Amino acid sequence: MPMYFFLDNLSLLDLSLTCTIVPQLLANLWGGYKTIAAWGCITQVFLFCWTTSTESALLAMMAIDRYVAICRPLQYTLIMRSWVCVQMAAASWSSGLAYALLQAILTLQLPLCGHHTLDHFFCELPVVLKLACGDTSANELAIILASVPLGMVSPLLVIISYTFIARAVLKLASAEGRHRALSTCSSHLLVVTMYFGPGLYLYLQPSSKNSQVKFMSFLYCVITPMLNPLIYTLRNKDVQTAWKRILQSQGGVIF
Repeated sequence: MPMYFFLDNLSLLDLSLTCTIVPQLLANLWGGYKTIAAWGCITQVFLFCWTTSTESALLAMMAIDRYVAICRPLQYTLIMRSWVCVQMAAASWSSGLAYALLQAILTLQLPLCGHHTLDHFFCELPVVLKLACGDTSANELAIILASVPLGMVSPLLVIISYTFIARAVLKLASAEGRHRALSTCSSHLLVVTMYFGPGLYLYLQPSSKNSQVKFMSFLYCVITPMLNPLIYTLRNKDVQTAWKRILQSQGGVIF
């Protein structure tokens, strides 16, 4: 049940991120008048910061859940009680909300000048800051300060959790036990790689071309939220059984 609870939160985050970016992207691709209102741009900044920072924290919480499931299986139900899961999810959402409010307030105070042309497909914060003709040091400082808990602590918790998981798996005597333990974590590990990978790439190569920045942003804003449900559902035995029943009842397919 804790796994399904965290997956509910992850699904809501992916849906929110997609609804924040994709409608405006489709409107720009469909029509020739590619504009967005100022309030719409600020709203995009707020929702994008909220969903992405919350997902970063939530993936770290899910890594802790996998650690308890693999390394403390007999104490799992005792440790991962429903109230503990609610507190972990609430901490993820509230930390993301605090960061998003801070960035939205600072962005509202920026004086914009010149041509308000974004060389991007949505209002991503670093791109919006380039439109400002005033001092953006406060915004840049907020981004740097937020990158410590959200961009460094969350991946670090994931790495530490999977280090302990790997040690526990290697101690298992049977190959079947090791395979079952790894299959339990494979979906989450793949999602973590797809989420943090583009961000780390952009961070390690800050002078990347704008086309690369757009591609990486498109990857974690559109592609990753679309693939996350497939990654988790297609590997879930309950979902596989349900799909088999549906296909058998409708098309007479035999598995």
